[in-house]
Parts: sequence; structure tokens; C-alpha cells
Amino acid sequence: MDSRERVALALDHQEPDRVPLDLGATPTSGMQVGAVYLLRQALGLDGPGTPVRVVEPYQMLGEIAPDLAGALGVDTAGLPGHINMFGFANSGWKPWRTFAGTPVLVPAGFNTEPDARGDIPMYPQGDRSAPPSARMPAGGYYFDSVVRQEPVDEEKLDPADNLEDFAPLADEELAHYEREARRLFDESDRAIVGGIGGTAFGDIALVPGPGVKYPKGIRDVEEWYVSTVTRRAYVREVFERQCEIALGNLEMFRQAVGERVAVIFLSGTDFGAQNGPFLSPEAYRELYQPFQKRLNDWVHAHTGWKTFIHSCGSVAPLIEDFIAAGFDVLNPVQCSAADMDPAELKRRFGERIVFWGGGADTQRTLPFGKPEEVRAEVRERIEVFGPGGGFVFNPVHNVQADTPVENVRAMYEAVREFAAYRP
Repeated sequence: MDSRERVALALDHQEPDRVPLDLGATPTSGMQVGAVYLLRQALGLDGPGTPVRVVEPYQMLGEIAPDLAGALGVDTAGLPGHINMFGFANSGWKPWRTFAGTPVLVPAGFNTEPDARGDIPMYPQGDRSAPPSARMPAGGYYFDSVVRQEPVDEEKLDPADNLEDFAPLADEELAHYEREARRLFDESDRAIVGGIGGTAFGDIALVPGPGVKYPKGIRDVEEWYVSTVTRRAYVREVFERQCEIALGNLEMFRQAVGERVAVIFLSGTDFGAQNGPFLSPEAYRELYQPFQKRLNDWVHAHTGWKTFIHSCGSVAPLIEDFIAAGFDVLNPVQCSAADMDPAELKRRFGERIVFWGGGADTQRTLPFGKPEEVRAEVRERIEVFGPGGGFVFNPVHNVQADTPVENVRAMYEAVREFAAYRP
């Protein structure tokens, strides 16, 4: 059974020969570049000092190159756009070292010069004449968005201002998707996971406009969340217009990639905190679900793709509504959050939604446990989520910086040992 067949069966809630494995096919199932570097060294894929590409600079995710995917038995491949969240292309690679000393390659638009405080400011579209849209603190691992909120004038609020991030796909971008989808499909048997951006409603990582030079509208994180209650008509109008753009882009994307794509990442909006959802099911159904359902319905009517929702935290009270919205796949399955017991999730929802993640706890076990504890947790999660299919192995969200490489190796060795389905 090849990877494409394996993933397809799991997505259809059938048992393939083994549980499929994802690493790096989405921006929420990858690995921080420092962890990728150490893993490549440990597996003997590189000599010391060989740099790793930073393919997603906002979260500083490292490239999961074909040799690493092959060494681990990864069954998936990502099809991202060539423009990153900061609005510049992932091209023109140049060397840099992270604060941890990891040798990396970053895109040409990536600023590598620290400011007077020693921070690394990042500029939208790589334009240093604009105010920075993010900042990596000195000694840090990731970028934090810089809020550039103009004073809110209620009389002049225009939903169009919050839509500057969302536009029809350009011909260059469509050509990139077509070329890369064809290459990935022809050069490997891995299942392709696509995503076009602009399909997630209220994704808080995008609200500050990290790729917009001079953002207008409601761009402060706190102000945005407050506005979902106090300015709900405004937010709904933003979503309505965004939805129309997204539907047009999905059609253009379909024409570019066809059925080479198996899964499409539609939503990265987080609805859960550590102890429960931060909105009621009623609020989700009123404000978010109608627009998500329109996108899901379009995908299911026009393609064979499965649709993917990412939401961190305790979202058990919302999963029934995610299913009603038409989502096929839930990620990252944060089992460390309240009411997210793996066995209970599988019992209640396992026949109706695919769990993509949940394989190892990235908050506690993977960074702070011992290799034998990682191994035991991986085995337990496969035994719980695996029966009947409907499970793609990935840890809970991205593998973080400073995760001991011996624990990362223990995780993938345990997957190799325990993922096979028994007759």
C-alpha cells in the first residue's frame, strides 16, 4: 500500500496497513527549524553545520525535505503558497543563524538585522520603509505580531479595511500551485495537503495584518475579540465578503490542481483555551459556522478533497458543530486540554471526523518527558485513535524548539513499531 492509498483509507474511516504519518504538510503539523536541524543530524542526513530552510518564518518552521520524510516514513506532503504570512516570497535563500545558533536559510525578504534592543524586527512584504509587523525578541525562537491599530472611529469603520489581506489569487500564485501540485504528485506517492489562505474566518494570527504595510480597520487582537460581540454586524460583513473571495479562489485553485490534492486546510481559527472554548456553541453557530459551511459545501460539491479544521485547546463542546459545518478532519486534537480525553473523543466522534494529531503531547511529554514516556504515550494514542481508521498520526501541533532530539526520535520509532494494524 502506498502513502496516497493509506491516507485515503484513513480519511474514509477504514483501516489501511498502518496508521498514516504526517509531518510538515500543514502549518500546524510541522517542526521548529532548530528541532528539524537536530533531527537531521541525529539521523545522519546532514553533516554538522548544514543549514535548514525556514519555510514558514512566522512560526520558524523548518523544511521537511524528501530525504527526512522518507527516513521517517511520512505519508503526506504540503502544498503551500509561495508567499508567506509576512507577504514576501519564499525564495532567494540566504544564510542566517537563529539566536540558538542554528544555521538556517531564510528568504530574501527576511530581515536578519537586530535592532538596538537585539530584537529582530520583521517588515511586511520585506519593506523596511514600513513599520515592522512582527518582532522576534532577543534570545527568542518565534515572532510576535506588532499591533499597529489606528484609533477606531466608529463613524468611519469600513469592513473593506479588514479585507486588505484577502484578494483573488494572482496568476503567478496559481501557476505556482499548478506546477508544485504536478511535481509533488508525479515525484512521490504521498498524499498532498493544500491550502490557499483567506479561507479561515477570524484567524487571530492574521488580524494584525502581518503582511500588510499600513493596516486599517480593527487590527488589535483584544479589540477584534471584543468586536465579535459588540460589533457583530461589522464582523459578519467582513466574513461575508471574505467568503465570496474565498469561494472564487477555491474555484481557481481547483482548476489549477484538480484531484491531485487529497485534503485542503480551510480553517486555522482557534476556538479553544486550555480549560474550555472561549465562545459558546451558540456564538460559533451564529457567527462562524454559516461561512465555514458554505466553503465546506462548495468543496464537497465540486471536488473529492477532505476539509481540514485546526483549532487548539478544549473544543470538545464544539466538535459536533464542526461536523455540522461539514469538516472532515480535526487538528491538532489537544488531549492535554480540559475535556479532551482521547478515548472519549474517539467514542463520541471517531466515526464522523478524522483525528489528525493528538499522537504525543507537545506541552509536557515530548519536551519534558523521558524517551520511554514518549514511547508509552505514542503507543496509547495509536491504540485509542487508530481502530476503525479515521486517524492520521501527528503530535499535538508543531514540535517546538528545545524539544530533546532523543524524545523526537523515540516518538517516530514508536510510530514505526506500533502503527501497523493487526489482522
